[in-house]
Amino acid sequence: MTALVTGATGFVGSAVARALLARGETVRVLARTGGDRRNIEGLAVDIVEGDLRDQAARLKAVQGITSLYHVAADYRLWTRDPAAMFATNVEATASLLREAADAGARRMVYTSSVATLGLFPDGREADEVTPVAAADMIGPYKRSKFDGEERVRALAAAGLPIVIVNPTAPVGPRDVKPTPTGRTIVEAAAGRMPAFVDTGLNIVHVDDVAHGHLLAHDKGLVGERYVLGAENLTLQQILTRIAGLVNRKAPTIQIPNAAILPIAYAAEFFARAFNTGEPFVTVDGLKLARKKMFFSSAKAARDLGYTARPVDDALIDAIAWFRTHKYL
Repeated sequence: MTALVTGATGFVGSAVARALLARGETVRVLARTGGDRRNIEGLAVDIVEGDLRDQAARLKAVQGITSLYHVAADYRLWTRDPAAMFATNVEATASLLREAADAGARRMVYTSSVATLGLFPDGREADEVTPVAAADMIGPYKRSKFDGEERVRALAAAGLPIVIVNPTAPVGPRDVKPTPTGRTIVEAAAGRMPAFVDTGLNIVHVDDVAHGHLLAHDKGLVGERYVLGAENLTLQQILTRIAGLVNRKAPTIQIPNAAILPIAYAAEFFARAFNTGEPFVTVDGLKLARKKMFFSSAKAARDLGYTARPVDDALIDAIAWFRTHKYL
């Protein structure tokens, strides 16, 4: 019984790998040559080296597996090369799932995102069936995940044993990159976010998301998707909670999104001109912030037995990890 985990060197993937090891499974991971492997140091995993877009590496990784957890994705809110993002999140994803099925995998869990789901303008909780269309996708990341999930759902309809999970905004330990949400926690905990915009997220502990993956594998229905989240909070509420945890003053100044938009355009210009990496504020990020990304995990709770711990516990674990690893 061997489970292949893609993206195991990343944030969610490493949590999934650890959860599988904790219940005694044999774990194989696909990891890029020369990539950051801090998240799998000391773990008893079999490493296959290669990129997700490398067919030879994929074919080697799937040999003899009984299950696949496809967590890997090109997750950036800003990129110079959208085509590369689509190649990973759509084409390589579909190829891997077909190859895993051909190799004998009896169960596959595909990690999508709530970015593919519909939203309500008034901030009501959305779920797996909230209406959405490709035209609603803002930026290459959301569109690539939308197209990728559509491809995966078609494969499931054609008979591949795939269950889909849609995590919200995970936080917690081992966010080495860090993710956009993790960057917000770092900046807030360091006292560098004196103001906020009117937006909101559903925050969840990364280890609860990992547990949800295992529940989806064990109990999920083929072709179905399940939101894995915890608590809906406005950005002001998130920053206030973080401030309380690090004994700082909570921000009270709200800035209109439109006031930050010129800064975002300038930040992206300098990032392209001077190759400085992803800017902290992006145009697509601000466009996304116009709607509160509030979701319900009721389906996962009802059908899978999914539960999540209090969000403050997730923030405490995230801050402690960032502090220990010198991000603050």
